[in-house]
Amino acid sequence: MNFNKKPIWLKVILNIGDKYSKINNLLVTASLNTICQRSDCPNIGNCWKHGVLSFLLLGNICTRSCHFCSIKTGTPKKLNLLEPYKIANTIKKIKIKHVVLTSVNRDDLKDLGITLWLKTIREIKKISTSTIETLIPDFKGQQKPISLLIKEKPELISHNIETVPRLLKQVRSTAKYERSLSLLKYIKKKCDIRTKTGLMLGLGETEVEILNTFKDIRKANIDILTLGQYLSPSFKHYEVQNFINNKKFKYYKNIALNMGFFFVESNPLVRSSYNAYKHIR
Repeated sequence: MNFNKKPIWLKVILNIGDKYSKINNLLVTASLNTICQRSDCPNIGNCWKHGVLSFLLLGNICTRSCHFCSIKTGTPKKLNLLEPYKIANTIKKIKIKHVVLTSVNRDDLKDLGITLWLKTIREIKKISTSTIETLIPDFKGQQKPISLLIKEKPELISHNIETVPRLLKQVRSTAKYERSLSLLKYIKKKCDIRTKTGLMLGLGETEVEILNTFKDIRKANIDILTLGQYLSPSFKHYEVQNFINNKKFKYYKNIALNMGFFFVESNPLVRSSYNAYKHIR
């Protein structure tokens, strides 16, 4: 399937205004990365207009090579220790209401990057009233980084499972389905912080596989579920197998809500941070 041939419901007019330009200029000046830009998110204009940003920590080169992701893979550069301060100051300048922090995987670091994660949260809280969602990597399944993160009390902790178990090895480099579920279970066991995960649809999964994955996620007591259409970043990435229309996304949303999820975002354009500020209410 040619990933460029998108159905009509996936065509988006990028909403760029003065606020978008202001934010972009500040990011360029501070040499900061956002997942909004790195992943070519279709919702970037709308989110930035509402004062919601998703910062990408630990640089912009990942040590893993997931086949769905547009972020560069390779040997990362040296950590920018000023990143936490720059992010916090940018949040204050823009008066961001809600911020999502995420990162590349840094399997090359002894602490897997958690020290800079913690410093960033602390710096934001020092000078801003912005609420915080942490969209974390799996930290190789280690509990220590998660325990340290929990102590910082972000309003929401999220980690994306991305796809059904059968497709995981084809789509995600080195990730493990049970590891991701265990990570999310551990968070709920240790605290009452709200949790979230997300799935991409259109990778070749079946309806039965999707619903079984819903059940696994719900057993882990995850509060929020996001469902969106997978779009291949390039011809070199995993190919889109099918496009799911809005009606089907609504169908999955109703099933998920009936399973007991607190909140479900489900439409073709949904990404992890879509309407993120609503998920903490």
